[in-house]
Amino acid sequence: MKKILTLHFILITSFTFSQTQPKNYNTLVEQELKKVIEWRRDIHQNPELSNREFKTQEKVFNHLQSLGLEVRKLAKTGVIGILKTNKPGPTIALRADMDALPVEERNNLPFKSTVKTTYNNNTVGVMHACGHDAHTAMLMGTAEVLSKLKSELTGTIIFLFQPAEEGAPSGEEGGAKLMIKEGCLENPKPDAVFGIHIESFGDNGKIYYKPEAFMASADLFTIKVKGKQSHGAYPWNGVDPIVTSAQIIEALQTIVSRQTNIAKAPVVITVGKINSGIRFNIIPEEAMMEGTIRTLDSKMRLEVFEKIRNTANHIAAANGATVEVNFENKTLVTYNNPKLVEKSLPSLQIATGAKENVIPWTWEMGAEDFSFYGENIPAFFFYLGVRDPKIKMEAAPSHHTPDFYIDDSKLDVGIKAFCQLVFDYGKSK
Repeated sequence: MKKILTLHFILITSFTFSQTQPKNYNTLVEQELKKVIEWRRDIHQNPELSNREFKTQEKVFNHLQSLGLEVRKLAKTGVIGILKTNKPGPTIALRADMDALPVEERNNLPFKSTVKTTYNNNTVGVMHACGHDAHTAMLMGTAEVLSKLKSELTGTIIFLFQPAEEGAPSGEEGGAKLMIKEGCLENPKPDAVFGIHIESFGDNGKIYYKPEAFMASADLFTIKVKGKQSHGAYPWNGVDPIVTSAQIIEALQTIVSRQTNIAKAPVVITVGKINSGIRFNIIPEEAMMEGTIRTLDSKMRLEVFEKIRNTANHIAAANGATVEVNFENKTLVTYNNPKLVEKSLPSLQIATGAKENVIPWTWEMGAEDFSFYGENIPAFFFYLGVRDPKIKMEAAPSHHTPDFYIDDSKLDVGIKAFCQLVFDYGKSK
């Protein structure tokens, strides 16, 4: 026991931060908050869908260029900025996403989005219904603060402004995968990468985190059921793919409730789309369903794939139909490096003003393509609460909904979190 305690003490003390701040730092952040709120609201009022963030890209590019950073465009509508201090030290990457969603805003705000566009052949509203406008503005503010403090910093800071986190349009590449493919983590390669996501249910200005698996992997599945077309009055002359699909959909839920040890890690299987038929009295030949799988364990993920395939095949066979089952990976598990988390907590506590403002959290079934950055380098992704104190947690509007709303008065905590991580990283004893 003594040896174990000694080892644990060594691990903690070896990652003790100096927790330093430049003298004029707090004044700079206070001045920056007003700009960040203005940027966030402008981006909110002018949202752009994935791989279409052209105006946002120009706004970010011009801002970083005005700060004297090395700047280039990549990943269609992404931007990377590099701040070199020309002094030995670590290379730290900070990431924000920039894309909006095909959601029509219902909020009555002075900066409400009224943008319309075409998405999947439909006219839709466009809205920052997940907070990427805040992420972009906070990282723009962080870049300005750190660039003004360049003489007091060491190492290199990389600012990653990523498009298409919500997923590139069909037939296109995008998001973190394309950023990485085009070299955002090379020359120089970061020692660590950090990301912030706002949380509409979280207390304003508080940070929420979890070591190891934090957010789920996301996989798309498609199941095509092929039957035999017939008149709706004579179903025995055909094989009904709609009835077969209904049985498959119901049975998929038993994979979660009866076939998976969810005490180990949660699993979600959701069918979100089904298409079949052209007329009320014709049993069609085919039905197509699409859905998402969320897992937090790589072994369980593969087991779920196999169970979906077996379930669909056996039910189809029992009905005289056939199926085609396919899977497409969207994100990995967002994994927070435990040592990096432990190393970072003192910095986040300083950024929020108190130890109790940095709160351990549970894992989430939402997914994030930030997960790809952590494949080869230590990564830490955490939440920043933005709920208006006047709104109870249970009444806070969810992400990805028309009523999504944030209180942007504490976005300076996001700037402070990024900056403090930069100040402290690499100054371990």
